[in-house]
Amino acid sequence: MHSTISGSLTCWVVSDGKPGMENQCIGLAEALGLTPVVKRVRLRSPWRQLSPFLRLGNRFAAGPEGDSIRAPWPDLMIGSGRQAIAPLLAASKQSRGRTFTVYIQDPQINPRHFGLVVVPRHDRLRGPNVMATRGALHRVTPKLLAEAAQRHAPRLADLPHPRVAVLIGGTNGVYALTPTIMGDVAEKLSELARGKGAGLMVTPSRRTGADNEAILRARLNGLPAEVWDGTGENPYFAYLGLADAVVVTCDSVSMTSEACSTGKPVYVIELEGGSPKFRSFHEELYKEGITRPFTGALEQWTYPTLDDTRQVAEELRHRLLAHRAKHSA
Repeated sequence: MHSTISGSLTCWVVSDGKPGMENQCIGLAEALGLTPVVKRVRLRSPWRQLSPFLRLGNRFAAGPEGDSIRAPWPDLMIGSGRQAIAPLLAASKQSRGRTFTVYIQDPQINPRHFGLVVVPRHDRLRGPNVMATRGALHRVTPKLLAEAAQRHAPRLADLPHPRVAVLIGGTNGVYALTPTIMGDVAEKLSELARGKGAGLMVTPSRRTGADNEAILRARLNGLPAEVWDGTGENPYFAYLGLADAVVVTCDSVSMTSEACSTGKPVYVIELEGGSPKFRSFHEELYKEGITRPFTGALEQWTYPTLDDTRQVAEELRHRLLAHRAKHSA
């Protein structure tokens, strides 16, 4: 079925370059069997301040500091983030509707301006061309994890089982990872290694902070644990592929969604703070038996994996076929 769509299809991914947004778009394109051209945009004034509500002259919105957005227009344009909206609207208008546009997130304007809008289920936006997902779209596939695992497996060969991937985010606009929480989590992890004989594969992020990372390293020192030091290839995907279970902080819908696409037990570290959207997302996963709060225990359970990226790709494939038939008639 891929060939009916991906044969000659051109695709752009448009974002302001934030990895969380860009990877969702790329993941969707890759699930269609496409290799997209990535366009990172910087809007000019006044579009930068007023997008998406200023919809006049959108073809002039993309500024010279970013990648150029102009004809020849692609068949498919996938965007996320406020700065991507004006380029998507411009492409749709300038191509006379031939470019099919997909926007990931709530655009804050009527979804009818796009071919398809993809929002998480905890957003309230609904409509005939709106798809609601349980989690975030992403690039994780069994093949991607297997290839990454193979590259890193020799280095981690001595790490005992059960192996636990630990994905540590950090403080953002909604949550705070405090040294107290980090100390408690590090203690529980060290107990897993000491008491349960677990091997730990830990990847902090830029948001973790130097103090929290120092606490983590100190508590895990001398135990069967690898804490990624930020050099070389990020072993994030390898850790997911090699893990028997995953522990993830609650501050990232993307990291949690990626962990839940593996089918492995996923434990969530609760941080200070929160918002109704984040709480709704995590409560639903707890309720559906997909994730459990991290208490330091290791249990086994199964669940239907989060498969949002493939499901959205299937729906998009049908809509693209119908769209192309209409525009080639």
